[in-house]
Amino acid sequence: MILDEKPYSFDRVVRMALSVGLVWAIISALGYLSDVLVPFAVALILAYIMNPMVLRVQGVVKSRSVAIGLTLLLFVLVVVGIFLIVVPLMGREMAHMGRLISDLVSNSKLAEAAAKRLPPDVWQALRDYFNTPEVQNFFRTDSFISMAQAALRRLLPGIMGFISGTYSVIMALVVPGVVFMYLIFLLLDFQKVRVVWKEMIPAPYRAGVVSFVEEFDLAMSRYFRGQIFISGALCVVFATGFFLIGLPLGILLGIMLGVMSLVPYLQVLGAIPAVMVAAIHALETGQSFWLVLGLTGLVFVAAQVVQDVILVPRIMGKAMGLSPAVMLLSLSIWGKLLGMLGLLIALPMTCLVLAYYRRLVLAQEETIILPERGEGP
Repeated sequence: MILDEKPYSFDRVVRMALSVGLVWAIISALGYLSDVLVPFAVALILAYIMNPMVLRVQGVVKSRSVAIGLTLLLFVLVVVGIFLIVVPLMGREMAHMGRLISDLVSNSKLAEAAAKRLPPDVWQALRDYFNTPEVQNFFRTDSFISMAQAALRRLLPGIMGFISGTYSVIMALVVPGVVFMYLIFLLLDFQKVRVVWKEMIPAPYRAGVVSFVEEFDLAMSRYFRGQIFISGALCVVFATGFFLIGLPLGILLGIMLGVMSLVPYLQVLGAIPAVMVAAIHALETGQSFWLVLGLTGLVFVAAQVVQDVILVPRIMGKAMGLSPAVMLLSLSIWGKLLGMLGLLIALPMTCLVLAYYRRLVLAQEETIILPERGEGP
């Protein structure tokens, strides 16, 4: 350890350099294999989140396989139900927004109202932006499906390379199928691995390693499962609020803000697109911009109250976790190193590093300081 009193001999420095090189080699290998590892990482995260529910069902049906099957069936039904409800609404929102943008860049009544109510420089900048081919193509009716297909191609380019672009339906099934297979196998062996791995640790190091992993698991339980649940709840609050006040792209914007809340308070950055769609809605309906902006702000306040007053105290408790700044920094660093895979494992790996620091580095520091306290008459 760096904090111990051993001399820094040539042999020790070489071992430290080799350790650093090994860590960098592992990170480089993960970066090279990230496209293939993404579905496994997604399945591992889902298995970690779903395992408590599987254990509860298993306590009733007694069979692990049956419990996994029932849990996955419930999961699929929920996902399909959300898909059937949300996707058509998003499609209509995209088409509606596309029509509004077309009206804004043409000489329609909406464009005339915008020219009267907005400063000339601002109106011209917005008109030029909305008239770009990228924006026009983004809000086509079929763009939501196109975006989903493009995302699937990026997640698994290694596998997708074997599949012709003509087989878009097959491509839409391959990635979820691979993730689902990983998920089943991981859930089947989840409890066994949690018990067996301890026997693989040499006896002299077993207690320290087990304690370290338990610390990591506790951190994961607090800040991973809890934050995902809070994020899902905020998706509902934002999307429902924006839908009720009639904002264009309200559901899509609400879901985006809920996902951003995985990093606490990051959803505040969503105020910028929210103000833009609020202005477009005011132009469309003829309402006061300040009234629409006030209703939009009320949705943000309601979501923040739900998060800070109801959800965080009940789910997170009084546990101290990662600050929003640390979470955002970890997402940035791991995302830069490993891309999509880094974004998926950023928070678990950060919790792992902090658990290592608390358990080993600080413990080693105490062994150095404590003997000094015993000196004296």
